[in-house]
Amino acid sequence: MDTTATTTTTATTTPAVAAPTLTVDEKIQLITRNLQEVVGIEQLKAIVAERPLKIYWGTATTGKPHVGYFVPTTKIADFLKAGCEVTILFADLHAFLDNMKSTWELLSYRTQYYEHVIKGLLEAVGAPIEKLKFVRGTEFQLSREYTLDVYKLASKVSQHDAKKAGAEVVKQVENPLLSGLLYPLLQALDEQYLGVDAQFGGVDQRKIFMFAEEHLQAVGYKKRIHLMNPMVPSLAAARPAVTPATPAPEGAAPTATATAAPALEKMSSSVAEAKIDLLDDPSTVQWKVGKAFCEPGNIVQNPLLVFCKLVMFPLLCGKPFNIARAEKHGGPLSFDAYPALEASFAEQKLYPADLKLGVSSFINQFLAPIRAKFSKPELQELVSKAYPSEAAPNFGNKPAAEAKGAAIKKAAPALKKPAAKPAEKPMDISRALFLVGHIEKCEKHPDADSLFVETVNFGAHGKATVVSGLANFMAPENLAGRKAVFLKNLKPSKLRGVLSQAMILAASNADHTKVEVIFAPDGTQPGERVTVAGFPGEADDTLKVWDKLQPGMSTNAEFAATWKGVPLMTSQGPAKCSSLSNANVK
Repeated sequence: MDTTATTTTTATTTPAVAAPTLTVDEKIQLITRNLQEVVGIEQLKAIVAERPLKIYWGTATTGKPHVGYFVPTTKIADFLKAGCEVTILFADLHAFLDNMKSTWELLSYRTQYYEHVIKGLLEAVGAPIEKLKFVRGTEFQLSREYTLDVYKLASKVSQHDAKKAGAEVVKQVENPLLSGLLYPLLQALDEQYLGVDAQFGGVDQRKIFMFAEEHLQAVGYKKRIHLMNPMVPSLAAARPAVTPATPAPEGAAPTATATAAPALEKMSSSVAEAKIDLLDDPSTVQWKVGKAFCEPGNIVQNPLLVFCKLVMFPLLCGKPFNIARAEKHGGPLSFDAYPALEASFAEQKLYPADLKLGVSSFINQFLAPIRAKFSKPELQELVSKAYPSEAAPNFGNKPAAEAKGAAIKKAAPALKKPAAKPAEKPMDISRALFLVGHIEKCEKHPDADSLFVETVNFGAHGKATVVSGLANFMAPENLAGRKAVFLKNLKPSKLRGVLSQAMILAASNADHTKVEVIFAPDGTQPGERVTVAGFPGEADDTLKVWDKLQPGMSTNAEFAATWKGVPLMTSQGPAKCSSLSNANVK
């Protein structure tokens, strides 16, 4: 009986076609480059010499995908260029089986979220998604044949082997649920039911891959090829731990060494401040990269260097990595390849602050189209439904899981304590909602010669009318069609009979004889939030403290708008006026 799954995919697909100029060796080089390990290389060579290789990559729809997902997506692009037929499995059932990571009720929303994100990632790295097959696990994993095979495999696998196989992937607890022990069994069977030659995944999947090689044959199925990419590390400091000096063969005990370098933890969706979410705003990206462990000259335990090697340079596709360092610190830097970057850092010619500046700028530029995609109201609603407990970032606070598990003390009615006052928000610029607005129309106010009335498009935030006192300093055509920065959460007010629903930011010299608007760089999208690094808080619904925040606003020597010297950043760089430095901004 043919047990290859016949599934309903979530996208119309076409088999990937290799470029006719590629030789077999060139295809193999594309398939295997930048991988950490390949198991079954001779089998791979034999198949590629005859026909397109069939590969699947699965991702369990649990925590939010982060920038580490660029590693598998760049490899998927390689597979497609090599003519492989690629299936992406949204492993919704696996997500439910992984201890404590997701409820059944959230799975539908999270799977939808993953589908939008993964497609966005693949588009960002230039992979033709029309040549991919997208499958959800529940489309075939609940069939009669698949279920019977799960029981067959369960009858041949010990609790010890199942727990060992999932040790690097399934959340480990002292008394594991049976669901977590089933996880590796399902992942092994997916290879058969998806009809593939190879499974691709991170090196953290190695134990499950070896489990599949050993146990699939026990139920009459052949073992597959396994392709493993390295893992993007956490941005946190290296953990002091004894690690194996060299990889040990499967089944053999690793030889530990007390002098081994501290290991870098992989980037995890569950540690908010140590990973960069694909929807983090520019200032949050800068803040997280700024906090990353990065010792001067340390090229061994350096998560940012690993990120550059595994993610950034492959995505640059031969283009140089440029760091816009200020002239007073030595001027701009450029690196054509990773070895040059590493050598410069080892020799301490490239400082941690420079590296962090370049990495955060690169990430923000690359994430811009994904942020723009998710600025749509329907996708914002999907995010809130998929991750309802993550409505606001949690940087260093008590973990949500611990907070949920805390006991709630019940006081007697007579002893009820008065409700505690909500914590006061810090007096910082995160409370101001600065948005990029596209000025669709600008004309003179009907009843005031010094005022303009602008119609402004804020993307997902809708359109608004803005009244500004700029008519004595510029012509309407200087604003119409431009993208400027607006303060959007002030209370609307009427100016000479016209309701103004936002305030345009502008710089002025000391005697207010020259005024220039703060414009957003080319490439920014209407509705994008403009942020200040180091202040990742949520904006007020209605800002009532602008008079206390505004004195910190000014332009710097590069004409960028700043708050207390820190630039207002968009996904494409700082927001600037044209020529006023050290000027007041309001």
